[in-house]
Amino acid sequence: MENSSGLLLVSTENLSGIARLQQKKVSRKLQDHRNEIKPGVKFGKTVIFFFTCAGIGFILYQFHWFDTAENLNSSDEQEEIISFKPIDSVAGKTTPPKLVKQELIVSYPSYTNISSFTASNMNVKAVEGTRLTWKLQFDSAPDSVFMESMGNQYPMNFSNETYTRSSTVTGSGFYNFRFTDEQNASYTSDLFAIEAFEDQSPVIVINDLKQFETYKVDESKDISFETLLTDDFGLGEAYIIATVSKGSGESVKFREEKLSFKESISIGKKRQRLSKTMNLDALKMEAGDELYFYVETLDLKRPTPNKARSETYFAVIQDTATTSFAVEGSMGADLMPEYFRSQRQLIIDTEKLIEERSKLSKEAFNTESNNLGFDQKALRIKYGQFMGDETEGMEAQNTGEGTEHESHDDPLAEYSHDHDGNNEHNLVEVKENHEEEDAKNPLSEYVHNHSDPEESTLFSNSLKSKLRQALNIMWDAELYLRMYEPEKSLAYQYKALALIQEIKNSARIYVHRIGFDPPPIKDDVRLSGDLEEVSSFRKKENLEEQDASNSMRLAIGRLEDLKNNPQTISEEDKKLFENAGDELAVIAINQPGNYLDILQQLKSLTGNLEISEKTLTTVQHGLLKAVGELKPSPAKNIKFSGQLNNMVLEELAKNDE
Repeated sequence: MENSSGLLLVSTENLSGIARLQQKKVSRKLQDHRNEIKPGVKFGKTVIFFFTCAGIGFILYQFHWFDTAENLNSSDEQEEIISFKPIDSVAGKTTPPKLVKQELIVSYPSYTNISSFTASNMNVKAVEGTRLTWKLQFDSAPDSVFMESMGNQYPMNFSNETYTRSSTVTGSGFYNFRFTDEQNASYTSDLFAIEAFEDQSPVIVINDLKQFETYKVDESKDISFETLLTDDFGLGEAYIIATVSKGSGESVKFREEKLSFKESISIGKKRQRLSKTMNLDALKMEAGDELYFYVETLDLKRPTPNKARSETYFAVIQDTATTSFAVEGSMGADLMPEYFRSQRQLIIDTEKLIEERSKLSKEAFNTESNNLGFDQKALRIKYGQFMGDETEGMEAQNTGEGTEHESHDDPLAEYSHDHDGNNEHNLVEVKENHEEEDAKNPLSEYVHNHSDPEESTLFSNSLKSKLRQALNIMWDAELYLRMYEPEKSLAYQYKALALIQEIKNSARIYVHRIGFDPPPIKDDVRLSGDLEEVSSFRKKENLEEQDASNSMRLAIGRLEDLKNNPQTISEEDKKLFENAGDELAVIAINQPGNYLDILQQLKSLTGNLEISEKTLTTVQHGLLKAVGELKPSPAKNIKFSGQLNNMVLEELAKNDE
């Protein structure tokens, strides 16, 4: 472009006349050759190659073809040669046998799918159940070779010029080797650590599943979920434990089933995603039944696999239309009639009418709403019969023409609550008259007054008040249905249904559980036993908490004395340092790497070699770190109190007054 393509990026206002002409010329040429301009690099092949490599990597990751057991059998560990030191200073005069070969064969359990490997480093980290085999070879045969571990001594077997010992890992600890030569001189190696870790239990992760789910009888009852299972060495088995509960009270029955997932589990795979869809109808569940289920999985550990289970999830099919049988006053009576379920049916029909409102014409919608209002009225009248109410229309027969005229003026007078008129809600004066009559009759509170409709029922006072409240709410539900507003009526219908459920639950029968009934006590022989051979026993003992670090604390003080006054370590000192080493080993089992050097140097103090001041200081600092700070022990302080102090306190008290 005549070395002028840079002009295309410069604003026209900043260019001279010739530059503008050149800019237009270059722009025209660029438009003519724009289809011929292509980048020098072919990006198409590069993009295809990139996505091909990414797809292959994703497939290899999903199938875990290159999984490693957390570098457990890594061969790049730093080699550590076993060095032996003489225990006695006299042993240095002879030439001891020299170690020429050392091997540690690590054989993991077969279920881990990890092949055996050989390491030269004697510090090992392995899962519990791993088989360890040590092999030592010397240039000249020692008199005897031992392995010392946690205060125990184990002889090593000699075969084919090699000393061998095998052991199974059951926990963390320390060990070292010891041998004696033909001159009966002893040599010991440094301490090595065995760090054991447990085979972890499988991990179960379930997402997007509610802990508690409720289903209606007429809706789809499917429970679908997905779970992710992981394990460190491989999964063995996975299933679902589902328990169906039927009935209530003492007649409840349970049925447990073991369900499998949709996909079959791949044994030995460390990570797997499984799914399951459970249908409550397929489990033969009915209204009121409950389902409890959880996921359980096992790994491949032998002889006893690790087991893990998820949280328990619940699913319930609603049952709001049940009846119950109650016993009142030693007389059997079915206080909960079959049409108690009608209120629930009214709610279902009202919700259905609201959903179909857009599909119905206005006349059809109003007609259906008015029919539901009639059904609500019929239900209210049936409940009123259990309250001793008479059928409606009695007041209309006793009223005159003025009442009819007023009802024509108010079209809602028949269906609304007139709190200023003479209806069932405004009988205050009548009630007061009844109270005056009852006050004159002393037996009024003990008899059943059948002349009062509020008393002529089998219900107790608490049930009557709830039922009366439900009847009042039904009035409002019917009103809005008659006014063609089912949305507002639905709230009152739910309130009435809740009150009906409370009445049903309060009428249940409770069975008294019979416990132990002791035999009666005979008063003529009570407290008449012979106590001559009965002797009392009293024991008084002061329990003190033992200090788990007592020897280490004493060793710290003794090391300070040896630093200030260098002297030969006595047999008592060796015994003290040995006990301190045992206490430190207990602390160091969980963290072998932190205290391995201190244990080794503390063990060297029990020998007959000369000890440097640097070693004493290092061991002392290590013990101080292991012991830590003392826990506070609250105790009563004994204060000195003398006659002179008491006189001073008395004088101060007088001055204060």
